[in-house]
Amino acid sequence: QVQLQESGPGLVNSSQTLSLICTVSGDSITTYGYWWTWIRQPPGKGLEWIGSITVSGTTYYGPSLKSRTSISRDTGKNQFTLQLSSVTPEDTAVYYCARERVTTFNAYMDDWGKGTLVTVSS
Repeated sequence: QVQLQESGPGLVNSSQTLSLICTVSGDSITTYGYWWTWIRQPPGKGLEWIGSITVSGTTYYGPSLKSRTSISRDTGKNQFTLQLSSVTPEDTAVYYCARERVTTFNAYMDDWGKGTLVTVSS
């Protein structure tokens, strides 16, 4: 059974870069048919897809955060990371990493981490 665990600082100052790591166990981040994804949920708001990294290392980002987002991976450690630059208090959210099953006709998250709250101080 795959498990995902987010880690990183819970408090970040405005204008700095938010950095989170997702450590995956029970599956390899190079397994064909899966993408590895970051999602967030600000307080009182819905889920927002941040971006994904594919088996080949290709990245895709959501339009609203694309200019500030970078997702990378370390296949040796079976981890993928999120960096969000120039943060403001509006970036305060619970950040989740997830495994996304991708087929020709469908895509859905089939496993999630527990999430980690990141607060951006003004």
